[in-house]
Amino acid sequence: MKDIRTYIADHEPQMLEELFSLIRIPSISAQPEKHADDIRACAERWRQLLLAAGADEAHVMPSAGNPIVFAQKTVDPAAKTILIYAHYDVMPAEPLELWKSDPFEPEVRDGHIWARGADDDKGQSFIQVKAFEYLVKEGLLRNNVKFIFEGEEEIGSPSLEAFCQTHKELLKADVILVSDTSMLGIDLPSLTTGLRGLAYWEIEVTGPNRDLHSGHFGGAVANPINVLCQMLSRIVDTDGRITVPGFYDDVEEVPQAERKMIASIPFDEEKYKQAIGVKALFGEKGYSTLERNSCRPSFDVCGIWGGYTGEGSKTVLPSKATAKVSCRLVPHQDHHKISRLFADYILTLAPDTVQVKVTPMHGGQGYVCPISLPAYQAAEKGFEQAFGKKPLAVRRGGSIPIISTFEQVLGIKTVLMGFGLESNAIHSPNENIPLEIIRKGIEAVVTFHLNY
Repeated sequence: MKDIRTYIADHEPQMLEELFSLIRIPSISAQPEKHADDIRACAERWRQLLLAAGADEAHVMPSAGNPIVFAQKTVDPAAKTILIYAHYDVMPAEPLELWKSDPFEPEVRDGHIWARGADDDKGQSFIQVKAFEYLVKEGLLRNNVKFIFEGEEEIGSPSLEAFCQTHKELLKADVILVSDTSMLGIDLPSLTTGLRGLAYWEIEVTGPNRDLHSGHFGGAVANPINVLCQMLSRIVDTDGRITVPGFYDDVEEVPQAERKMIASIPFDEEKYKQAIGVKALFGEKGYSTLERNSCRPSFDVCGIWGGYTGEGSKTVLPSKATAKVSCRLVPHQDHHKISRLFADYILTLAPDTVQVKVTPMHGGQGYVCPISLPAYQAAEKGFEQAFGKKPLAVRRGGSIPIISTFEQVLGIKTVLMGFGLESNAIHSPNENIPLEIIRKGIEAVVTFHLNY
């Protein structure tokens, strides 16, 4: 029997060519008019590779949108089942002029693979499949494994929830394993234990029935931009807390043990400020920067407009002003409930001098993976084996709504075993992944399976 490192070394040229065959397909879900055939081709290529890796069966299944790849390997009906989720669609590559090489013709330079999808998520999902292949071929697989690869993650997974509802029995498992997140660093391995949820609104404030001359009407008629700004300024108080009544009712305090773990993460606040060009930071009183941007809720104005914004000056009192705003939510905050509370509160702030309309937009739930979960502890052992140190448990400030959907629809917890790095530049020109990460990632996933 070959150990995993020897297996990788012996098979790496073939492995890379298989990964490159996926990357060369521009499976861009955001551009269906150009890439519908590529989406189908990528799904079919994954079907072929999953069968070659050792799956008993693999299918390209229809959904309301792009096709979904499902595969499975059964070793013992009485054994535990791991469901591996990934996505095969990628972000558009534009602006193309900023790439140092063709985004869909992968190159190996300086120990990295450079291409769109090298990390997100073709490279990371390939790690999962190659670990599975090793376990099957060496007779080491002791759990049943299922795969579900979708082609719409980069456009919000609009078809996946309905697919899961329809195929609950097919997707039954003990845990879901996902490699689509990142680590703090290659020398600072970490596992994501929490994701924030999201609620998003558009607020429209209307005053007079037309734009007015600010000299003739200024001081006598309420300016919708002024009113909108006044309303928005009241949503967060001087202590950084959101003032919406009932907003914090379901917010779970982070356990003291986890706060200590967060405090142990190497973090240089001065470098953080310098990197983003600010003199001082602001956030909820009583919490550190890393707590504020990962496991506490927040409110932000994402865009605001109204009146005249062209070149030169125009003395106008505008008839309308609009803002797009969002809240990052923490686990147990229901985005539907928060959406209603927020809309009701905004209307209470509206003076009689204007009309206010609040339109809820998209949202999603937060997620927490308990570090006591056996599958999480198996993932810890995987990282420790591959990277030489126990991974830190970290919450992330972003949102992956489909993870909470899995829990709500399928009733299954997810372990976020991601291997990305900030320097991998996902969604940006010159996306890449170090070959070392692929090798260590495969070893970590193999160790996960052997310990779960």
